[in-house]
Amino acid sequence: MVSSITAVDVSVLVFIRDHLRFRWLTPIMQGISAFGFFGWFVLAVLLLVFRKTREAGKAAAVSLAIEAIVVNLVMKLIFARVRPFDAFDFLMPIGKLPTDYSFPSGHTANSFAVALSAAHMLPKKAGIPLIILAALVAYSRLYLGVHYPSDVICGFLVALVISQAVWYFMVKKPETAESKAVESE
Repeated sequence: MVSSITAVDVSVLVFIRDHLRFRWLTPIMQGISAFGFFGWFVLAVLLLVFRKTREAGKAAAVSLAIEAIVVNLVMKLIFARVRPFDAFDFLMPIGKLPTDYSFPSGHTANSFAVALSAAHMLPKKAGIPLIILAALVAYSRLYLGVHYPSDVICGFLVALVISQAVWYFMVKKPETAESKAVESE
């Protein structure tokens, strides 16, 4: 029996397969998806190299590390959701087939963990393209047929929560009782 969420997921994937896949677009989507696996790590390291972007790089790297643990070592193993192409033979994937679990999307979580963390601390002219690229990575996972839409949405939400927490604790630095006491003296 298919749940109502899975039914909607499958409907979206069938729509993408039937109406939004184009021969000329496929290699572009494969490249964007490949970036989502390793490119964000490289970007976080590059941000760490330059003094002007080092704090953004620290936040991005910490977000990426926490996200990787939460998604790959906890959530994927708890939920153990099979990939759409394994569950439904009419959902034809494109390219290399992932062998791990589907939920949540690690590529999406990687992308938004770095993009959102960096966007908090970089000028808008740099932050907005990062968020657009993260969204393209998320869409590429649907286009290639290797994730359900709910996998991608959850990957985004996990990254959003983690990036906000990292920003709050690393950058905003909430006031502690000690700092309040020092200020009042």
